[in-house]
Amino acid sequence: MFRIGQGYDLHRVASGRGLFLGGVSIPWEKGLVGHSDADVLIHAIMDALLGASGMGDIGQHFPETDPAFKNVKSRDLLTEVIGLVESKKFKIINIDATIICQSPRLSEFIPKMIENIAVDCKCEESQVNIKATTTEMMGFIGRSEGIAAQCSCLIESF
Repeated sequence: MFRIGQGYDLHRVASGRGLFLGGVSIPWEKGLVGHSDADVLIHAIMDALLGASGMGDIGQHFPETDPAFKNVKSRDLLTEVIGLVESKKFKIINIDATIICQSPRLSEFIPKMIENIAVDCKCEESQVNIKATTTEMMGFIGRSEGIAAQCSCLIESF
């Protein structure tokens, strides 16, 4: 049985925070604001995987009201999500994600993001696709006030 999931996440940016996308530290004067490290790419991937598996969303599993998740690395949460997905007897066929931001430029960091996600998801790099796009300077993302990510995934029961 095949199942499809989709995920979306968005965080505002602020000075004094690190910017992490796909588990990669991106050098930039701003970072994403959130209870965890606010890695929108990994958050969108987790929501897609949880949705495809019929297990809700990351807010249900890792609530921002829980101090245990304060400043946690999103890659650690992704590892937990993979354990949940595997417990339901699913494996990943494909992850396709898009990061939406005006700046910084991300192309040089995408190969490491793919590597990190493939390792954490226990799949091949060829099963993970990540793209980055801008909003052509429109809206809050175009003004570099936030960064978003969306993801679709395909999983299969085993």
